[in-house]
Amino acid sequence: METRLQIAVQKSGRLLDDSLGLLKECGIRVDNGKDQLKAPAGNFPLDVLYLRNSDIPQYVQDGVADLAILGENTVVEKQKQVELILPLGFSKCRLSIAIPKNVEYSGIEYLHGKRIATSYPNSLQQFLNANKLEAEIHEISGSVEIAPNIGLADAICDLVSSGSTLFKNGLEEKEVILKSEAWLVASPGLPQEKKAILDQLLFRIKAVLKARNNKYLLMNAPNGSIQEIVKILPGMKSPTVMPLAESGWSSIHTVIEEGRFWEIIGQLKEAGAQGILVVPIEKMII
Repeated sequence: METRLQIAVQKSGRLLDDSLGLLKECGIRVDNGKDQLKAPAGNFPLDVLYLRNSDIPQYVQDGVADLAILGENTVVEKQKQVELILPLGFSKCRLSIAIPKNVEYSGIEYLHGKRIATSYPNSLQQFLNANKLEAEIHEISGSVEIAPNIGLADAICDLVSSGSTLFKNGLEEKEVILKSEAWLVASPGLPQEKKAILDQLLFRIKAVLKARNNKYLLMNAPNGSIQEIVKILPGMKSPTVMPLAESGWSSIHTVIEEGRFWEIIGQLKEAGAQGILVVPIEKMII
């Protein structure tokens, strides 16, 4: 019987879309059907389990699911025994405390003795304990941000991404408890044959993530400027330099981290680079 990995993903929402998108970029074709709870990959020994996000850590701890794609905030909150394998760079957010805008905030001590509404009681309690604060935690699910407006709480502790929901409800972010992103997590004690498949999956995921964070950079330059331009470029090893049809000119190619491009673009132009192109990379194998 073929050994297959079982990977759990959120059954609906943005995290689901990003998770399936990552698998697709890894060349893994998932045969989805409407309202399926389990879908096999047709070209890789992997089955996708569609589960409630809050239930996934328990399934991974119990070994029902070998792997999962989860927000770090869920891993911390549920306090289950799972192994953090690899950060995935999407679904970034933060777990924060917010209070009404019209309330004067004197600092973290403001929270002492207050009522705080949250869907993350364990994470909030850890934060309060670490800061030697006592507060009344009101655990509620959904629409946490309305709690101060209806008199249920003095503050909230909830996930924040853009902050637009807080703004619409007259709230202001004051303390960040946890910064979170999606992680690939694993069940403790995977058997060796499943670890071998996990290694194959990790190889593909790392190639995709590396490509997302890097860009292929190419430009033309007079030969007299090549040495100066090469000194500016922070790319992989040595850039490729190829002569152009026009005498005295060359094309310079390299790979750079996307965030570095805007730091050096002005320097490249001043050094004589022309016709600068920045091209996405589909996969990157180191």
